[in-house]
Amino acid sequence: MGRLGKLAGLTALGVGLAVLFRSAAQRRSRRSGRAGQPDMATRRTQRSARLASVTARTGADYAATRARSVLASPARREALAEAFELRTAEQVAEELGHMKGALMKLGQMASYLDQGLPEPVREALAQLQSDAPPMAPELAASVVEAELGAHPDQLFTTWDPTPLAAASIGQVHRAVTLDGTAVAVKVQYPGVADAIAADLDNSEMLFSMLGMLFPGLDPEPIVAELRERILEELDYSLEADNQRLFAEAYRGHPYIHIPEVLGDLSTSVVLTTELAEGARFAEVTGWSESERQLAAETIYRFVFGSIYELHAFNGDPHPGNYLFRPGGQVTFLDFGLCKRFTAEEVGYFEEMIRLIVLERDVGGFRRLIERIGILPDDSGFPDSEIDAYFGHFYDFVMVDEELEMSPEYSSESVRRFFDLSGPYSEIMKVANLPPSMVVVQRINLGLYALFGDLGARNNWRRLAEEIWPFVDAPPASPMGERISEWRSEQR
Repeated sequence: MGRLGKLAGLTALGVGLAVLFRSAAQRRSRRSGRAGQPDMATRRTQRSARLASVTARTGADYAATRARSVLASPARREALAEAFELRTAEQVAEELGHMKGALMKLGQMASYLDQGLPEPVREALAQLQSDAPPMAPELAASVVEAELGAHPDQLFTTWDPTPLAAASIGQVHRAVTLDGTAVAVKVQYPGVADAIAADLDNSEMLFSMLGMLFPGLDPEPIVAELRERILEELDYSLEADNQRLFAEAYRGHPYIHIPEVLGDLSTSVVLTTELAEGARFAEVTGWSESERQLAAETIYRFVFGSIYELHAFNGDPHPGNYLFRPGGQVTFLDFGLCKRFTAEEVGYFEEMIRLIVLERDVGGFRRLIERIGILPDDSGFPDSEIDAYFGHFYDFVMVDEELEMSPEYSSESVRRFFDLSGPYSEIMKVANLPPSMVVVQRINLGLYALFGDLGARNNWRRLAEEIWPFVDAPPASPMGERISEWRSEQR
C-alpha cells in the first residue's frame, strides 16, 4: 500500500469516529433537550461538531491531494503526501488542544506511543505533550479564589498568570507562598469533568467496535477500568494522596525526585506542590550518550521498582511528565493516573516473569495466562506460538547481555496489540486483557517509545534481577550501588 493509501485509511477511520461521536451526541441531545437542561448536551454536540469539522476538511483535502497525484511523478506524489500528513496532523492537534479532556489525552498518547507514525504527524501531535491552549488568566485566578477563599495575589507573594504548562485537564502556574516556598499550582479547567464524561460515554461505543475487531476481547471490564482511572484524574485530592505515597517512598533518593504536596493550598480541583526545575524530554534527547543512558536507567528503576516496592504504578508516561538534571536525576510529575495493585495481582506479574524468563517454562506460562484470563482455557496454541508472540514483551530481559530498546522494538510492541494482519492474528483474535493490566500495558508501550527516542541501552536482565524482589540480585550498575548505599542509610 502506498503512502497516500495508508493515509486514506487513517482519514476514513477519523471520519468514521467523528460520525460515531456526532451521532451519539445528537441522540443524547434529543434525549436531554428538556427546557432548562440544554447546557451539557450542547457542549457535547459542540465537541462532536469540532471533530466532524476537522475530519470533513481532512477528507476533502485527501480527495484533492489524490486527484493532484494521479498524473504526478513519484517524487511529486511523495511531496504531496508529506504535505497532506503535516496539514492533517496540525489540524487534529489544534482541535484536540482546544477540546481538552479525554480526546486530547488520546492525541498525547498517539504522539509518543508508536514510532511508526509519519514524522510530521508525530511532530504536530507532540505539541500536546506539554503545551496546549491555556485558559484565560482571569478564569484560572477565579478557580483558585473559589477553592482557596482568596485571590492568588493574596494567597501567594508571587503569582504568574502565564501558565508553565497547559495540558488535557488543567494548567500549571508558578507561584511563591507567603513563607517563600516556590511552588507549582495546578488548576483544573472549569467544565473539563463534563467534557471527559462525554468523551467516556463515546468511548464505550469505540470499545464495542474493538470487541468486533478482536473477538477475544471483553470490552466491558476494560472500559470500566479506564473510566475509573480517568475519572480519578479529575479529583486532585486523590492525585495528592498518590503523590504523597511516592514522595514518602523516594524522599532523599539520589536519582528519583517527587515534589512534596502542600495540603493547605490544595483541593479537589487545585493542587499545589513544590516547584521542580529541570530539562524537558526533547532537550534530553540531544544530551550526551552517557547522560541519556543514566536518564533511561532512572526511569526504568522508578517505573518497575514502584510496582514491587509500592504495589503502585504511575500510569501516565508521556514526556511532559518528566524533568531531567545531569547525572541521572529525574523529577516525576503528575500522579493523577495511578494504579494500585493487590498482592495477588503483583503475584501474577512475578509468576509470569518466573515462568517465561527465569525458568523458560512456556507451557507453565500458557497455563497461567489461561488461568488469569489472557487466553481462554485450553486455547490450543502450541508452546512455540505462545513463546513467539508473548515472549516478545520479555525479549529485553530474556538474555544476560546489553540490548538497545530501539524504535523498531517499540513499534513492533504496538503492532502486537493492534495489527491483525500479522503472523500472530489467531492469538490476537482470542486474547483478552484483564482490567488490572490495562494501565500496565499503557505505560509499557509508552515507556518503550520514550526509550526508543533516548536510544536506551543496558543489560536489562541484570537491572531487572536487581529490582525483582523474587530474585534480589546485587546492584547491576554504579547507580544501583549508590541506591543500595542510600537504602542502608535509611535503616
